[in-house]
Amino acid sequence: MPFENIAKKYFDRTYTEIDFVKKTYEALKQLGFNDDNSIAATCICRDEISQSLRSVIKHMWGEAFNFSSLAGMFFAGKTGLAAAMHHAPIEGGKERYVFYALPHIAIDAEGHIGICRRTGREGASVACGALNAFQKEMASGKVNITMDNEDVEQSLIRMRLLREIPYGHVPDLLELTKITQAAIQADLEITINKVVNIGKSNYAVITGIQINGPDSNYVWPAACYAVVNGVKTELKI
Repeated sequence: MPFENIAKKYFDRTYTEIDFVKKTYEALKQLGFNDDNSIAATCICRDEISQSLRSVIKHMWGEAFNFSSLAGMFFAGKTGLAAAMHHAPIEGGKERYVFYALPHIAIDAEGHIGICRRTGREGASVACGALNAFQKEMASGKVNITMDNEDVEQSLIRMRLLREIPYGHVPDLLELTKITQAAIQADLEITINKVVNIGKSNYAVITGIQINGPDSNYVWPAACYAVVNGVKTELKI
């Protein structure tokens, strides 16, 4: 069975990573963005099986600024965002930024959530590992909400995502990944609103969930839009 049919159980539509990035590039090109006048920035998981998306973005947009943390969380903050902006080309008095922000989840050939295969390792593996670990903690009823200086990013994941989860509710990995996508998008947008000067900058926000399939990686698109001269335009992906 084609993977797209398997994924439809969980996502209304999916694209290969290449198709997704191509579609976003072409849509943004119509709004004045291209690889010569824009800088891309990526916020995806550190997992090696997620890096194919970075490679596709690099192929389309050139070298991208890296915001990535465990689970694709946006922890770079105002300083990180400002750094990416300061590296952007200037054309016609405008800077242009394209922000790709996506957590990830695996789906195997039988449609099992969170299960993947890794080269050189026997048996099944899990993705996203950081979110899976957090989900297991919640299911056990014991979540450490203190800052562990030897595990900073995982500590921040717990602290940030617990704000989005009703007390006593334990989401499964799929629901937790969707919660994570919404939190990443919200954090990125809040920081953009505080840092980006729309008088001199145009930008795009491209969000979704990266899906590690049995044969390749795919993307479910969520919010995808551009703000050009202060006007927000939804992208047709």
